[in-house]
Amino acid sequence: MAPTFKLQGHFVLICLLALRGESRYLELREAVDHDPFAHLGGGASPKRELEGAQLYRRALRCVDMLSLQGQFTFTADRPQLHCATFFIAEPEEFITIRYDLVSIDCQRGDILQVFDGWILKGEKFPSSQDHPLPTTERYIDFCESGLSRRSIRSSQNVAMIFFRIHEPGNGFTITMTTDPNLFPCNIISQTPNGRFTLVVPHLHRNCSFSIIYPVAIKISDLTLGHLNGLQLKKSSAGCGGIGDFVELLGGTGLDPSKMVLLADLCYPLRGPAQMKVGCDHTVVRMVSSGKHINRVTFEYRQLEPYELENPNGNSIQEFCLSTL
Repeated sequence: MAPTFKLQGHFVLICLLALRGESRYLELREAVDHDPFAHLGGGASPKRELEGAQLYRRALRCVDMLSLQGQFTFTADRPQLHCATFFIAEPEEFITIRYDLVSIDCQRGDILQVFDGWILKGEKFPSSQDHPLPTTERYIDFCESGLSRRSIRSSQNVAMIFFRIHEPGNGFTITMTTDPNLFPCNIISQTPNGRFTLVVPHLHRNCSFSIIYPVAIKISDLTLGHLNGLQLKKSSAGCGGIGDFVELLGGTGLDPSKMVLLADLCYPLRGPAQMKVGCDHTVVRMVSSGKHINRVTFEYRQLEPYELENPNGNSIQEFCLSTL
């Protein structure tokens, strides 16, 4: 089995275990074979291939992942009590989810909720510290709002729905579309390798770029407005007392606020800053005061198996390796 597929399968298993419980092992095997996260390994983008074509349609599984625009229908063939669909778009896009048809029984305990971001095992992306809305406002419950909120737009390139349906034959149809985001903030990468520039223009906000792979990362350019050409010295206490800075975080869950701080940057670079991180989840996070235009450019690549097998010889942080 290819290393990329192993990592995708690992993430799928975490999702399924969290949603369904370990006793549902037979259903896990079926879902892993389906591999809803397979597109995260890179390759051609179905979205680009479908541009200009008619609306894409397909059925949803109880646990699924979507990365392309289209219309999707779920119909329960038996009681389905722990289901979720993860949506992911390009970094520079918002996601809109529109209810086309809903046939569920709210009085019986059915649920259909949109969440602005991803949530898994109690951990959220973006974290509560980084999202513009309070956590309670990030949930949109169909049984409370009905079709008065037929369309819901995400604040970043990921969103998800939770649903529970008791009666066979009930279900729903939704349409996923995307819109351009001129200043993307809080992003989950679709690919294990890439290059990105995160820009925060005069906004008091925190922005995280998440990579759900062990990676080697290189920060090649850093522009923080407060520097203004001054050669500041790095404080032994770190960058926490400065209003504008960049953090490199590592961990095993989704929530950046629960990760370990590997490095922080709030001073001019004399050359590229590089690090290998052996965690399931690596995050580049920019904290901005809103007083300046801040920018960071970085490249990342998935670590090779031999690098993970010999962490000391490959300069890899070890605190996450036991979970791989």
